[in-house]
Amino acid sequence: MQKQWLEVGENVPAGGNRVSRAIGRAGLRLIGWRVAGELPNVKQLVICGAPHTSNWDFVVAMLVELALGIKFSYLMKKEAFIWPFKSLFMALGGIPLNRGGASDVVKQIAGWYATHDKVWLAITPEGTRAKVDKWKTGFLRIAREADVPVMLAAFHYPEKTLYLDKVWYASGDHVADAEAIREYTIGKFQGAFPEKQ
Repeated sequence: MQKQWLEVGENVPAGGNRVSRAIGRAGLRLIGWRVAGELPNVKQLVICGAPHTSNWDFVVAMLVELALGIKFSYLMKKEAFIWPFKSLFMALGGIPLNRGGASDVVKQIAGWYATHDKVWLAITPEGTRAKVDKWKTGFLRIAREADVPVMLAAFHYPEKTLYLDKVWYASGDHVADAEAIREYTIGKFQGAFPEKQ
């Protein structure tokens, strides 16, 4: 018999409780989604969430976070942190981002890793839900600067499954790494709107 929920190792940042796990699992069942793959048992990680083509990706990711009892953070433009959503976004791990200077953001987030024991940060490499020809490399620059691995969390809408897939280590050639991960992702997984991949 197949396990219904993934195993969560002791090093993985934990969040929530039995009630929040039950809510997350009920929510996933309600919308017909499931999670598959394996969670690396590491304290620090960058999660590459792709292909990101719909606002539903955020809903699915939050339900998976609750269902598994894990805690990850994510960057959102600071303008989204307004009442009545600010408290909710913060509770769910949101980090308000001032998108002024990219290199400054990389240094700030790498410093954040250095001052926190257990940190998983989810980033959508497209930077938008619209179609892009190239992924942004910020997630790889952060991973390299903080010396942490990158795990692909891939939305596959035909099966309504969030796959926790491959783990990469940034080589330093961020453009080549981003293209390799992008090609792998779009060759294997399909977002809500495939024409935007």
